[in-house]
Amino acid sequence: MADSITLHGRSYALPKLPTVVICVDGFDPEYLTQGISDGIIPTLAQFVQQGFHATANSCMPSFTNPNNVSIITGQPPAIHGIAGNFFLDRETGKEKMIQDDSLLRGSTILEQMSLHGVRVAAITAKDKLRRILAHGLQPSKGDICFSSQRVTSCTLAENGIEGVEDWIGRKAPSQYSGDLSLYVLDVGIKLLEEKRADLLYLTLSDYVQHKHAPGSLEANDFFIALDQRIGQLVARGAVVAVTGDHGMSSKSDNDGKPNILFLEDALAEKWGSKSARVICPITDPFVKHHGALGSFVRVYAKEENHISDMIAFTKSLPQVEQVLDGKAASEVYEMPLDREGDFVVISKKNAVIGSRKDEHDLSTIGDHPLRSHGGLSEQQIPLLLSRPIGNADGAKAKHNYNWRNYDIFDLALNW
Repeated sequence: MADSITLHGRSYALPKLPTVVICVDGFDPEYLTQGISDGIIPTLAQFVQQGFHATANSCMPSFTNPNNVSIITGQPPAIHGIAGNFFLDRETGKEKMIQDDSLLRGSTILEQMSLHGVRVAAITAKDKLRRILAHGLQPSKGDICFSSQRVTSCTLAENGIEGVEDWIGRKAPSQYSGDLSLYVLDVGIKLLEEKRADLLYLTLSDYVQHKHAPGSLEANDFFIALDQRIGQLVARGAVVAVTGDHGMSSKSDNDGKPNILFLEDALAEKWGSKSARVICPITDPFVKHHGALGSFVRVYAKEENHISDMIAFTKSLPQVEQVLDGKAASEVYEMPLDREGDFVVISKKNAVIGSRKDEHDLSTIGDHPLRSHGGLSEQQIPLLLSRPIGNADGAKAKHNYNWRNYDIFDLALNW
């Protein structure tokens, strides 16, 4: 039996100990530094002090789907093909939400581990990710994959498990709660206790981070609970690695109102109605998190000869940090060219970009100041391991390495 797998030119050792990789959705580094400073996350503080810690970058756009798929493939979107939660299919002209693995290119680390006899568990808070994580997994051979969002519909044939509520000892959590994430971690703890998985990928929801800034009571309560559960995973003998899919920033003016550029409306005023279509790749079924407002959009112009003028105009708008044509964007940010827009627009840290005002329901985010992600300002995320890595020379080299969140399986399995 082989002792490693190779995928996309990278090798990963088969786990010698139970290994848990956690993606904390919306894990801005400020939550880590604030929590350590306040003394409320002792497990993660111990990772920083006695294990391994670096500040890494996520891939672009800094959204959930692209980064989770990058994490489980060890590669940027240019390789695996998933560059958003939502996209425009140029061939059909239809807008689609990505909720399965039909657009995935190639295999995943999880699938390859399963094919080599490793028992894999991939548990996600959001069901939109579940069908991608499940790619190639084998429930009939012990693999388990389900979402805490759809706990009640689990079957042995599809998910490798059933009766989860009775098994875990509590009801399915609300889609809009921090408990949606804590449920995932509790499942991971239970699977370790019962020795049902060798390699676990646990990916969470960013509901709390979208609503509450670092240091707030609500954010502190969530990270205290998260830290306690990570400590339980370590106590059960697992090697634990933690990263995030993206950071999180306040997207409001000084008066607390959302700072939004409705770009399709702005382009329509200058070039006419339906002169361009603005696609917001943050769009997903969790609309109360962000109202489909993020810091990265793709623009598709009706007339090709308008593109250069539209780019110049968009660059002049006060909320905008960067505008790149599709080819340049795919090269700079390692995104698949054939799924790119005519141009992409990235907002400044305190702003978000929407399409048309009538397409965004702001009432769903009105209970708290808007916090969101997608841009360059949300690329930084922590990268943590429960144990120190390698020998002294290797550890030193790796501390100076340009870490990406999709190096996490390499970190957990090879170092």
